[in-house]
Amino acid sequence: MAEHILFLTGKLAERRLTRILGEMDPEFTWEVRVPGISVAALMTASLIRRRLTALEGIDRIMVPGLCRGDLEQLSADLGLPVQRGPEDLKDIPAFFGGSLSPPDLSAYRVKIFAEIVDAPFLDPDAILARARRYAGDGADVIDIGCLPDTPFPHLEEAVRALQAEGFAVSLDSLEEEDLLRGGRAGVDYLLSLKESTLWIARETAAVPVLIPEDHKDLESLYRAVEACRAEDRRCIADSVLDPIHFGFTASLLRYSRLRERFPDVEIMMGIGNLTELTEADTTGINAVLFGIISELGIDHILTTEVSAHACAAVREADRARRMLHYAHEMNSLPKGIDSALLTTHARKPFPESLDDIRELAAAVRDPNYRIMLSPEGMHVFNRDGMATATDPFTLFPALKELENDPPHAFYLGVELARAQIAWQLGKRYVQDEELDWGVAVSPERLSESEQQSRAAHALKEGGFKQAGSTLKARRKKKPKT
Repeated sequence: MAEHILFLTGKLAERRLTRILGEMDPEFTWEVRVPGISVAALMTASLIRRRLTALEGIDRIMVPGLCRGDLEQLSADLGLPVQRGPEDLKDIPAFFGGSLSPPDLSAYRVKIFAEIVDAPFLDPDAILARARRYAGDGADVIDIGCLPDTPFPHLEEAVRALQAEGFAVSLDSLEEEDLLRGGRAGVDYLLSLKESTLWIARETAAVPVLIPEDHKDLESLYRAVEACRAEDRRCIADSVLDPIHFGFTASLLRYSRLRERFPDVEIMMGIGNLTELTEADTTGINAVLFGIISELGIDHILTTEVSAHACAAVREADRARRMLHYAHEMNSLPKGIDSALLTTHARKPFPESLDDIRELAAAVRDPNYRIMLSPEGMHVFNRDGMATATDPFTLFPALKELENDPPHAFYLGVELARAQIAWQLGKRYVQDEELDWGVAVSPERLSESEQQSRAAHALKEGGFKQAGSTLKARRKKKPKT
């Protein structure tokens, strides 16, 4: 039997939603209900839990995209899967046009080597801590970086400690002694061998990563690859990516020629010369680089997090490789798949027009303030009317009754600060929710921010006492660093 889906919406959107569903001819049956609310954007999980009854014959519940609250808990309470739909009704046909679930980004081709560039200055415990973070962000191989003329007496100890925890390990150096020590300590990969140092590979079991003898001498790289093949030895070739204005375009062409020469050889690209040496957000740089990597069939990347602005390079590379792999497998553009690399902007930042918001505001009958955005600015409204501004300070006269309500005033201050940032950047804003910074925010910080959002919401609902309890609980749960 066809799946029967219950769509929940507000009274104002009921007719439009019914018309859209009626025009779709979907492979499921459906019904629309209004759980006693006029505005769909004001729906919450707790409201649904209180008001929704008579669920016989329902297989799944779809709620508005702006519905707030814990849908996993609501699903458990109702005994039915509850899913957020798109935030804009006009996107419903596209939402159901493909898979009913988000794209599967679990698969990828490219391995990430994450380099600890200052390893000689870190003790084994610090190296392990960095490795755990990189692995948590998606790294497949932990690369131990050596530095010229810098003693590394605990190199072997570091290798053993990493391998004891199950990490695949590579060692990166141009010094023969470092490479020999790393190979004999049992690293899995050696970066970077040349035609003249290929003899080191014969002294160890590590997979050699080969680079040209001279920076642009591709022929020497070709000969090194051929030598490994003649000995039936696995190798990885890297023709070296150069920074912008120092040979970047030519270095991309070298990778293309390398792939043409060896269609089946494993290739590595070190991307730090772009992410570290270009003063721009690394999310966009990684997206473009992984598009090139996908087209050339490159198998491995080496990335670093040295510069402060490249502090999420590993996490970004992980997301980019998954998104581009999915796009490649679907033979599609890398668009409409995943928004995690859109950190400062949103594809559709303002789903409601000013007229839509005015209509919503006119339907509100309680004193609670709502905040919504349109291209024209921030809109704050309750039963007493709506105020619009692009600067929160100009809204103060409209909110003057909050002078004697510090908790509520503080809550609105926090929300308006978020709303201003979202309006200025062109990001999606949803009241009582953190701004979505995509992959730029680590899972640990995201969890912390969610707790802060609950505390802010507690200020609105229950004043300082409840908020203080929420903040205390957050501090108790904060992991040690």
